[in-house]
Amino acid sequence: MYRRQFIATGLVSLGVAGSASAQANAFANWVTGFRPRARAAGISDRTITAAFDGAQYLPDSINRDRNQAEFVRPLAEYMATAASDARVSNGRSMMQQYAGLLSRVQATFGVDANVVTAIWGMESNYGARRGDTPLISTLATLAFDGRRGRFFEQQLVAALGILQNGDVAPRNLTGSWAGAMGHTQFIPTSYQAYAVDFTGDGRRDIWADDPSDALASTAAYLRRYGWQQGQPWGVEVRLPPGFDFEQTGRAVKRSPAAWTRQGVRGVDGQPVPNYGEASLITPTGAGGPAFLVFRNFDVIGRYNNAEAYIIGVGHLADRIRGMGPFQTAFPAGERGLLRAERVELQQRLTAAGFSTQGVDGRIGPNSRAAIKAYQRSRGIVPDGYASVSLLERLR
Repeated sequence: MYRRQFIATGLVSLGVAGSASAQANAFANWVTGFRPRARAAGISDRTITAAFDGAQYLPDSINRDRNQAEFVRPLAEYMATAASDARVSNGRSMMQQYAGLLSRVQATFGVDANVVTAIWGMESNYGARRGDTPLISTLATLAFDGRRGRFFEQQLVAALGILQNGDVAPRNLTGSWAGAMGHTQFIPTSYQAYAVDFTGDGRRDIWADDPSDALASTAAYLRRYGWQQGQPWGVEVRLPPGFDFEQTGRAVKRSPAAWTRQGVRGVDGQPVPNYGEASLITPTGAGGPAFLVFRNFDVIGRYNNAEAYIIGVGHLADRIRGMGPFQTAFPAGERGLLRAERVELQQRLTAAGFSTQGVDGRIGPNSRAAIKAYQRSRGIVPDGYASVSLLERLR
């Protein structure tokens, strides 16, 4: 869904003076123009009027949207936060406090309660940070701004539908600066498609202090995208000396038995059990930990497809259930590339004769294939990892 950031200030009323007033007036005009589009989408005038009563232009939301930090934290640092001792301890406490609820959620949807709890911990620190920005105001502001206007207008219409359905009162429809809501940070369209009324009170209330509907909705979402009951997200493995890193990447899928024949073993030295087809990933290249990842890795990725997030959720879930830290450390200080650096890497690879089949700043299968080809040509281990050192070498 969306990463969580929170705003409690920065509201600009539609009547203040100066340049803020000009923007507020333009925003008010946009809202007037939006009303017919909302009506055409099935939203009643009554709902629209109630929702926009007191709605405000939020310049802070625009500032955050335009100035999101590009810097990618070193994975070692990210993982230290994702599965910190405090987050693991709090997760275990939540598993105890809500044992009955989580047991029912797991039984109903067939999704591991530890994974649901881990997502809860990653998204809102177990409900402590659900976001308190008025959702109609922030979504209307971002739709008005236009940078991703179509997307945010779609979310705004969905949010109005939530109000029209009576799931929450307008004053309680709050979330992050980017429109994600509740304990597990659903965006409005995902809420409309997947949220469930687990308490049976007639409302899908993911904002309440009671996390029942939110946790059940998260499990429903994961089930919808193919969660495999009893299958782990991934297993940390050790690779044999001289391993062919050409075989790494999520596009290559083999049975655990086939990986075993290649010399891949769990960190305990035993073959990985047959949990289904698996890919071998090395998130920080040949110098860091390696994992066999399964279908459920991709399912978590439907929540947030950042590889670090998926590993973070999976590892936090494992730690909550009592497993230990990874056996192989992530290289300290190894950060991902900024988008501008990824673009430059693609340009330089292509110019050197290793085409990435386009320049878009995304390191996908084509870019990884180009990186591996370049690495082979220079006698470097072909792990396909887009590192800062690789970019510096190309320069």
